[in-house]
Amino acid sequence: MAARKRRNRENDTLPDRTSSSSSKRLCPSGKRHVAALILARGGSKGIPLKNIKLLAGVPLIGWVLRAAIDSEEFDSVWVSTDHDEIEKVAKSWGAKVHRRSQEVSRDCSTSLETIQEFLKKNPEVTVLCNIQATSPCLHPSHLKEALKKITEEGYDSIFSVVRRYQFRWKEVKKGSAECTQPENLDPANRPRRQDWDGELYENGSFYFATRELVMDQGRLQGGRVAYFEMEPQHSVDIDVDIDWPVAEQRVLRFGYFGRGVSLMFCKVSGCLTDGRVFLSVSGEDTVSVHSTDTAGIRMLQKDDVEVVLLVSREDHVIQLMVDKLKKMTGCKVMVVGEEPLNDIKPLVEKRKLDWKDVAYMGNDAADASCLNLAGLSAAPADAPPGAARAAKYTCKYAGGAGAVRDFAEHVLLQKETAKVQMKQDRIDRHNF
Repeated sequence: MAARKRRNRENDTLPDRTSSSSSKRLCPSGKRHVAALILARGGSKGIPLKNIKLLAGVPLIGWVLRAAIDSEEFDSVWVSTDHDEIEKVAKSWGAKVHRRSQEVSRDCSTSLETIQEFLKKNPEVTVLCNIQATSPCLHPSHLKEALKKITEEGYDSIFSVVRRYQFRWKEVKKGSAECTQPENLDPANRPRRQDWDGELYENGSFYFATRELVMDQGRLQGGRVAYFEMEPQHSVDIDVDIDWPVAEQRVLRFGYFGRGVSLMFCKVSGCLTDGRVFLSVSGEDTVSVHSTDTAGIRMLQKDDVEVVLLVSREDHVIQLMVDKLKKMTGCKVMVVGEEPLNDIKPLVEKRKLDWKDVAYMGNDAADASCLNLAGLSAAPADAPPGAARAAKYTCKYAGGAGAVRDFAEHVLLQKETAKVQMKQDRIDRHNF
């Protein structure tokens, strides 16, 4: 996975344990390989192509891919799919793609069958984490802490749960004279919520299992098994929460937004402007820049995000306005060639930044490489398909009409959320 920093596991081995299953977690070469696998079939019955439907401007599958990659715990992150569009989105987020066979792409196919097919094709994988694409409030910390139970405590399988405070009653068939009975409470001594520990339910966010458990025993839960408890606010399941606007509000409040960026590249033509050039009788060519977009740039600069404007070498009109753009925005302006990546990559390396710390906004197929690599990337609402597919965020507005401001607010929201999450992680580590 390009440009993603990961913990080096070259000589990583399990702690010495007497359990025979511990030694099985290493591949024949003696190295552990932990893989994340997200199953994303194209034939969703409830919501067409639900896995890549935009949720708060981000493809649904992008939320869990970001969490998996930023956890830095996986040697590889995969999406298993049978659909071309899902494959393109998965690759744009830095995942590898397992193109599943028709045999495991049917409505009656099980997750286990698909996972087993993946493991057969990838014999180096010793520990697998099946992450549900429809759990957009998953955080890297959840995955990191759960994996420790396998790598440090010697468990064979871990799955996520959520605590619920719900009283259950026996179901009575319609027309039956039978009376219902309580299943987990005594009505004569009905407890208060604060006096009851509740019950643990699987929330389906993720399942860790060793290769042997999946391939030899045909299950994801077994051996030495443990659970990882997630907070209720992070247990959002779009299979249940099909009211998309409600789900978006939950994600905006509790989703994982990455670590924030410190450098943003923005194409001028088509992003900061609408791409049109106005010709006058006097011979002066002009372009239009919306004041709300320049205000968005200033917001980023105020929050210590450096913004670099990109001008195409073929755009002679905009090149004549470089000095004016610098004065208007306070930004550095770079002239780039047909492949912008070749020109901006040296600057990213000079600043010693990882691509996940970089944001990129483009509106052309030539921007696809940069849109794919950048931790945050966006295309205006009117961008052509080549750019729109590669971008991780689709703006609400067209180029030159508020798109830059929209992406700026998205970047700042993610930065602020990341700060709060890191602060909370420090509190949690201190308390526990």
